[in-house]
Amino acid sequence: MPTQIVVAAAVINGGTVLLAQRLRPPQLAGRWELPGGKVAPGETERAALARELAEELGVEAGDVLVGERLGDDVALNATTTLRAYRVRLVAGEPHPHDHGALRWVTAAELPAVEWVPADREWLAALTEALTAGC
Repeated sequence: MPTQIVVAAAVINGGTVLLAQRLRPPQLAGRWELPGGKVAPGETERAALARELAEELGVEAGDVLVGERLGDDVALNATTTLRAYRVRLVAGEPHPHDHGALRWVTAAELPAVEWVPADREWLAALTEALTAGC
């Protein structure tokens, strides 16, 4: 069976990264994640990420610059892989269209965040990305 790829965006602005608060499923509601979603058949990962951010954050897909991969892949189950990318928004203000809230956090704040379990796997890579310019 082919693996389903789910892409996540580490939207970095200066020394902060954008987090989104889950509304569902119940066991993850209230926890924080990097925004993103499933790659559709025939869609590239970068195109999927731009589309998902447009849907979830209300930013124009053309204002989303998807950069390099961030960290390692995370296996969600036997057939689903979670993959993160560094992202920069060149215009637009993100709003929580599909989440309870959004927040910008610094590297120092990352460990205290109540993460969805899978996204916690990227803490070291996120910390490195946020402190690289310091």
